[in-house]
Amino acid sequence: MIELKNVSKFYYDNGIITTGFYNINLRLNLGEFVVITGESGSGKSTLLNIISGVDNYEEGEMYINGKETSHYEEKEFEEYRKKYIANIFQNFNLVNSYTVYQNIELILILNGYKRKKIKNRVLNVIEKLKLSKFKNTKVSKLSGGQKQKVAIARALVKETPIIVADEPTGNLDSESAREVIKLLSEVSKEKLVILVTHNLNQVENYATRIIKMNDGQIIENREIKKVEGQEKFEIKKHKNISILNKYKIGIRNTFNIKSKFIILLSIYFFIVSIIFFEYANLKKNEYQEKQLGFSICFSDLSDNRLIIKKSDSTSFSENDFNNIKKLSNVDYIVENDMFTDKKLTLERNSNNIHFSFYGTICDIKNLKKNLDVGKIPENDNEIILLMSKNHYNIKNTFEEIIDQNFIIKIHEKEISLKIVGIIYNENDSDYNGKFYLTTNKLNELKSYMNMDYNTITICINDKLLETQIMPSDKIIKGTAILSDEWKNIISENKIKNKKLIISLNNINFTENKEFEIKKTFTKKTFYNLTGYEDYEKNKLYVFINTVDYISLFNQPSYQSSVYVKNINDIDKTILDLNDLGITSKKVTDFKTRNSIELEIQYKIIRIILTIILLFMLFFISYFIIKVVLFSRNNYYTILRTLGATYSNVKKIINVELFIYYNLAFFTILLIFYLIKNNILNFEYIESLIQYITIYETILMYIILFLMSRLIAKNVSKNIFKDTVISSFNREV
Repeated sequence: MIELKNVSKFYYDNGIITTGFYNINLRLNLGEFVVITGESGSGKSTLLNIISGVDNYEEGEMYINGKETSHYEEKEFEEYRKKYIANIFQNFNLVNSYTVYQNIELILILNGYKRKKIKNRVLNVIEKLKLSKFKNTKVSKLSGGQKQKVAIARALVKETPIIVADEPTGNLDSESAREVIKLLSEVSKEKLVILVTHNLNQVENYATRIIKMNDGQIIENREIKKVEGQEKFEIKKHKNISILNKYKIGIRNTFNIKSKFIILLSIYFFIVSIIFFEYANLKKNEYQEKQLGFSICFSDLSDNRLIIKKSDSTSFSENDFNNIKKLSNVDYIVENDMFTDKKLTLERNSNNIHFSFYGTICDIKNLKKNLDVGKIPENDNEIILLMSKNHYNIKNTFEEIIDQNFIIKIHEKEISLKIVGIIYNENDSDYNGKFYLTTNKLNELKSYMNMDYNTITICINDKLLETQIMPSDKIIKGTAILSDEWKNIISENKIKNKKLIISLNNINFTENKEFEIKKTFTKKTFYNLTGYEDYEKNKLYVFINTVDYISLFNQPSYQSSVYVKNINDIDKTILDLNDLGITSKKVTDFKTRNSIELEIQYKIIRIILTIILLFMLFFISYFIIKVVLFSRNNYYTILRTLGATYSNVKKIINVELFIYYNLAFFTILLIFYLIKNNILNFEYIESLIQYITIYETILMYIILFLMSRLIAKNVSKNIFKDTVISSFNREV
């Protein structure tokens, strides 16, 4: 069965060659109980290692079942150990973090046994070796003798033709030792048992052959009992470890050592966090650079803003806006977007103190934030102020602001507004504010604002009046009044009861409105007819009814703005709008930027530095993970001795790392979700995660996957690059 012809084993250490044994000739058959004895250093354990395939030899030939093994590489020895050998090591080689049951179960799992068969075999051998009460006890808590019994039980449970035992009774009391020797003797009737011992008296009565060694040579090969053993035998078919059991071992290994679990999970958590945040910072800086610039037409250059117009150049209807709102990426619409790009001053004077705020007008229906102070407007003249908490007037004279009337001036028209609520701006250093008005008040202000966007011509009998229009509640609707002096200016003796034509022209349309001149005024009648006091300042203006005035300029929206939720999907939103017959363009396309070449240089430098930093962090983390896994070198080497192949070990490590990086990855995503939904409050992180898209998230996962696969492959190769003995002795 096993035959050694002139086999020698040498050791090489720093150029010095030492002999393990040399020119060994030996033939062993099934059914023998072979005892190898000798002094320490005589070569008996080395011989046992060669026979069991955990070490290789340099000279001669070893035959297994009649087949030469000198050409064997590690893969063939893996197969040999799996099919032929069950080891009982002197130093146990048990997994201390596993229970007694798990240690014995492990060898059957690695050799492809089914779950039901595993349980029965493990429980039987545990009972046979009187270990039942320790079944669920971790090996680390056992005595030396108890550990030795577990090592013996593990070897006995494996269905192999050869059992090799190195000092199997060294840690046992005399009674337990006798029981174990007797058990091995019984087993040897169907197997080949090879036992190394110093205590020949303990095993002499059971041995069928005693081999004595001295100084690397066999000095005695004495056959005690004649055994009619088989020279060749049939090997039972062994299945490979199942995928389910690979995951079972991998999951068990992940959580069985707390310190290792915390270290590896922390490292992966660190990797995921750093890469996410560095990438988000890079995109944030890029975004902020894009904000550096200006536009003649637009003051709000937010990158989530689209300027929209209908493709047929007609005005927007309510139905159009409703269809736009249905688009998934649309956050809100500013129908009258002229307010978005017009900065106005809200001011009041009180007790010789001037209060003022600078900002833009917004529709209260687009308000997304909760009030910090005050209440929601109940009347059209009430507004909410969004402003920095550090603004001087809020910080120092708050009581003079809330529930106080302010004036906003639009095209010579002063509108009174009361601040009833305040929201503090997230950016404390930004003193540009927003004034949230009701939709009704916004439409009124739109009429005054539109005067800045229209060319107005006023004619009587085709004669042009170079003047302005003023509103007055005292004028009858559909009529106009003007100074009696106009009849001299336009060379008309009479202008009363004539038609006055007001024409409005802008880029979207031309419209004419007709009014009848019912009255003219003089200096004496000016106030009574118009309600205005300064005759000299206003005498050449045309006055019409306030409702007519508002109606005249209350034009429909030809241009509006859409604000999207996710800037990464803005191009898709543009296509969706196009399907609705709406032309849209990013407001950032209208931006003029300075020193583009310098910006590009800074961007390249920043990208290079970020990549260098990420690579450094990646390789440091990669190295630490490898070191932690290499620190478990003994564990993975034990798997080798129990029948695990390179592929098995790599898969088990893959499973372990898979659990670690998934726990870290999805924990980070959960934290991001909680922050984004205001369940957790981390403003800095919230400011970054908006720059992380689904594509970067997937890429991050792929990086973790590939890195873990690479580590598993590297660690496995390192474990299997030498013999089992060399692997056990390797320093980490």
